[in-house]
Amino acid sequence: MTDKIIIKPIRNIICLIGLIFISPLLVLIGLLVYVEDGSPIFFIQERIGRNKEVFRIIKIRTLKNNAPNTGTHKLKKAHILGNGKWIRKFKLDEFPQLINVLKGDINLVGPRPGLISQDELYNERLKKNIYTIKPGITGLAQILGYDMSNPKKLAEIDEIYINNKNIYLNILVILGTFFNAPRIQLKSKLKI
Repeated sequence: MTDKIIIKPIRNIICLIGLIFISPLLVLIGLLVYVEDGSPIFFIQERIGRNKEVFRIIKIRTLKNNAPNTGTHKLKKAHILGNGKWIRKFKLDEFPQLINVLKGDINLVGPRPGLISQDELYNERLKKNIYTIKPGITGLAQILGYDMSNPKKLAEIDEIYINNKNIYLNILVILGTFFNAPRIQLKSKLKI
């Protein structure tokens, strides 16, 4: 309990500083999205969080306005904005989720929150008790290349994360979001 009292304010300060620091870039990205495909700039979607509670995740929109509301792994490349490709590559679309962290919906690190419509993933995660913790902006499964297209494997990696969760692991996952070396270290350490 004491750790949470200390860590939560530090996490929130980091998120506020991150939002302030990245805001000029977000404004520029927002303008690019608007020029290419109009409004809205932000993409808001219902996701499943801790204790199976539904919340609204905030991201920079990287898909065209006519794209179907489904998992990205099911979309055609034609649905992705021209600017969306590089925005996703550098994970810039994820930064508005710092607002979700400040609201308490998610953490910086945790299993990526699934869509309400992803029944198979929902059921696999239920079996593994994944909904006992908050989801995250980034997660172990995500950085290791497992996505919603393989719900069973994704839930297995989420369970490995939960069983090994600590500050050191979270730092490696954050670094692994941007760099390859931590991913290799995590695969070896966790025998994935």
